[in-house]
Amino acid sequence: MPQKTPDTVITLNKIKVACQSCSLYQLCLPLGLEGNDLDRLDNIIKRSHPLKKNQILFHQGDPFQSIYAVRSGSVKTYTIADDGSEQITGFYLPGELVGLDAISDDTHPCTSKALETTSYCEIPFSQLEVLSGELPSLRRQLLKIMSKEITHDANLLMLLGKKTADERLASLLISLSTRLKSRGFSATEFNLSMSRNDIANYLGLAVETISRLFTRFQEQQLIKVDGKFVQIMNPDSLRDMISDCTGYKNHQTTA
Repeated sequence: MPQKTPDTVITLNKIKVACQSCSLYQLCLPLGLEGNDLDRLDNIIKRSHPLKKNQILFHQGDPFQSIYAVRSGSVKTYTIADDGSEQITGFYLPGELVGLDAISDDTHPCTSKALETTSYCEIPFSQLEVLSGELPSLRRQLLKIMSKEITHDANLLMLLGKKTADERLASLLISLSTRLKSRGFSATEFNLSMSRNDIANYLGLAVETISRLFTRFQEQQLIKVDGKFVQIMNPDSLRDMISDCTGYKNHQTTA
């Protein structure tokens, strides 16, 4: 039998680090779940093969059975109107929960599609509901997450109804920066997984307007753009631009 090398030895500390880097980090360890309680949560989680780009996680109108935690990659959610037009309602990054808006009617009100290769955890809600009833700390966290979802909806309405085009794009860039930083990624350099069309749709702007804004922000040395790669050069100026809509900066639902 081959002897284990230092690279193959797994310590408890390494296991904890791996859990903390998981999309379920804020649903688990910070709540004080240990030992059997943590195992109980882990036992209800389903892990499937990653989604490929443009593959559907769930469709608008599907019965609600589970919520989903993005582990890597990203997804968008959108509704489809009677005329077939698409309205994007959110972009979800690693560590964020998708599908909470289906709880009230037991039906998904939107479709979720992978923007790139995306891995995720499926959490059957009926089992999570039972478990959260037995674990008060887990129940409190779920309530906080749902509260953030409500706050996000309110802030998005304010963003689209009250803010200028410049403020809308600045808000999105700062939101992505803040959320990526909280997950251990760079806050100033990242790839946009969403297309310019998606960004325009989400922000309620024309694609041509988005293109002009990216050009203007570069000329003002706020950002540098190379294809989908964005480097934020002056985050303070971007934040000053959206100082009146600070609630939007952390607008997505974190697991």
